[in-house]
Amino acid sequence: MRYFFLSFSLFALVSTVISQNFTLQSDELQGQATARQVFSGFGCEGENTSPQLSWSDAPEGTKSYAITMYDPDAPTGSGWWHWVVFDLPVETTSLASGAGSEEGDLLPKGAIQGVSDYGSASYGGPCPPEGHGFHQYLVTVYALKTESLGLDASASPAVIGYYLNANALAKASLVFYHQR
Repeated sequence: MRYFFLSFSLFALVSTVISQNFTLQSDELQGQATARQVFSGFGCEGENTSPQLSWSDAPEGTKSYAITMYDPDAPTGSGWWHWVVFDLPVETTSLASGAGSEEGDLLPKGAIQGVSDYGSASYGGPCPPEGHGFHQYLVTVYALKTESLGLDASASPAVIGYYLNANALAKASLVFYHQR
């Protein structure tokens, strides 16, 4: 009996681990930011284009998604929010390169871009202070248990983050770096 219980418990644990493969990928992001992703302004000379992203294997019960890009190394005391997009419909499993433009015309209907720390409701690429060393950029997709966060584009990244964490079923991240 003990062997059966141990075998069943091990099977349940392995099944749970195997079913939790929520994954974020990008055809564009590698280990370092390219000029395509880097911000255009504040002394940086990039194209300020949000990266292509795709995700798969969301957990059961997922009703929408959100994407964030955050720099915890920014010398602000609270990091720097580069991109926040939420209320992505559940049938969305990818975003095209440039989806984070101010026009937002490449985002699915109903998706909302929050205001980044650059002050606009759009993607703002890496632009760390000159000589500050490598900064890490965390791109995260959240699988959410609600269709809508009930927020609009004027909500601060901190408020959006609070709602994301309160409604997250799973999240997956990619990390890349940039320095100047």
